[in-house]
Amino acid sequence: MKAHSFFALLAAIITVTLVSSASAQDATKAIAVLTSASGSKVTGTVTFTEDGDGVKVVADVTGLAPGKHGFHVHEFGDCSSPDATSAGGHYNPEKHQHADRTATDRHVGDLGNLEADSSGNAHLGWTDKMLTLSGDDSVLGLAVIVHEKEDDLKSQPVGNAGGRLACGVIGVAKP
Repeated sequence: MKAHSFFALLAAIITVTLVSSASAQDATKAIAVLTSASGSKVTGTVTFTEDGDGVKVVADVTGLAPGKHGFHVHEFGDCSSPDATSAGGHYNPEKHQHADRTATDRHVGDLGNLEADSSGNAHLGWTDKMLTLSGDDSVLGLAVIVHEKEDDLKSQPVGNAGGRLACGVIGVAKP
């Protein structure tokens, strides 16, 4: 447990250093490297790449139980607590209701569900029109969380998705 906290803190420090040393206005690609939380074995990566229609999000996650798992951007880039609660709640700068990623009235951080196959692997890719990598509502420096249960996409404020299995801070990536 202590090693996990040390490495999560080290990853957060490195990411914050990279985010602050790179100009957020110039960011066109970002990445979150997911590390296990709450004693899980869940790991993976989530990339965010600006394109003409929004931000393309690609998630590749392993170590999950088969089925759906809530997947969100959270308000703080802090994965230092063993259960990842240090990342705070869903990123919601406009104070909207919780909903699916396809809804126009939702938390910016509502990314829906990942679906793991029978081997525990999940892959998801789509272009999100609400996420940004620059400006006041940028997701740079925030955290991505993968939850233990399916997000029901309607329970307020967070979709009843259960505990946090993995956390990663979103940092500027090499374009």
